[in-house]
Amino acid sequence: MKLINIGFGNMVNASRLVAIVSPESAPIKRIIQECKEKGTLIDATHGRRTRAVIITDSDHVILTYLQSETVANRLNDEMEEIEEEEDEE
Repeated sequence: MKLINIGFGNMVNASRLVAIVSPESAPIKRIIQECKEKGTLIDATHGRRTRAVIITDSDHVILTYLQSETVANRLNDEMEEIEEEEDEE
């Protein structure tokens, strides 16, 4: 299991990520509101402005203050490390 740092020491399981999206569009705002009502919203912003929304395969939605590109780059870095480990074996 590989974990991705999404800021302030918060980590997300890389294999459970479905999408990393911007919070600006109306459909994403509706998803956030629905998850808040269902209790499946995880706010990892520590009071800062939400800059990316992470959607998982378990229908949890995670808010982070990092930009989507930053989270995606961290995910790609983790995937490259996994490939390197597999090549060494």
